[in-house]
Amino acid sequence: MNLKDNWALILGGSSGLGLATAKKLAVHGYNLIIIHRDARVNMPKIEKEFKEIEQGNKIVLKHFNCDAAKIEKREAVLKELKILLKNGGKISALIHSIAKGSLKPMHGKNGTGLNHEDFNITLNAMALSLFDWTKSIFEAGLFASDTRIVSFTSEGNTKAWQGYAAVSVAKVTLEAITRNIALEYAGMGIKANCIQAGATETPAFKMIPGNEKLKESALRRNPNGRLTTPEDVANVVYLLTTDEAKWITGTVIKVDGGESLR
Repeated sequence: MNLKDNWALILGGSSGLGLATAKKLAVHGYNLIIIHRDARVNMPKIEKEFKEIEQGNKIVLKHFNCDAAKIEKREAVLKELKILLKNGGKISALIHSIAKGSLKPMHGKNGTGLNHEDFNITLNAMALSLFDWTKSIFEAGLFASDTRIVSFTSEGNTKAWQGYAAVSVAKVTLEAITRNIALEYAGMGIKANCIQAGATETPAFKMIPGNEKLKESALRRNPNGRLTTPEDVANVVYLLTTDEAKWITGTVIKVDGGESLR
């Protein structure tokens, strides 16, 4: 495939791990399709960032400000992508970095705790949407013959954190979906993996209740004496897109500098 036909689609690419990944892949010649959900007041700063990525790396960057978890938005974007890629372009990397969920405690005062719908919204956005986009892109014939899918999980997949229950459920589900994509789409040339990042000071991390305590704990436990950065994670995303990583699929890869060792 010609480099100009090489595209990465990033779900949640305007900040944090998604934005760092966009910058890293652009350096290596990927054209970018970024789906993000941001308030209008934040768009000038985001559009400036996107323009710098596009012009600085001489790639094409197309972005859509919409809710990637909604079926009608996904269908509208796919319709435009079919036009964008009609001359032979293919999506060879799908990155799932959606951070949309409830961070309520299970038990709250005056009925403010988690409810069934909170779980549904979180699960749909942070887990089921990976399957929805994978299936839709595949059925639209937009995947390359050797595609890499990468999603982001966290240590909250096995540890209970206050206010993290709904997201924890979504992360575990995300991992299960990733394994099954790796199995059932293997014959179509798709490899799928999760990255379990260490504590990383992204906008999403700062919204977690008690994030300062989580940060302090991570610094105490990490043998390298620092937190994980978005760039640390983006580096591994890129590694998973290389030819040398084509035999890695269906697994969870820790990118935490040893934070989870103790």
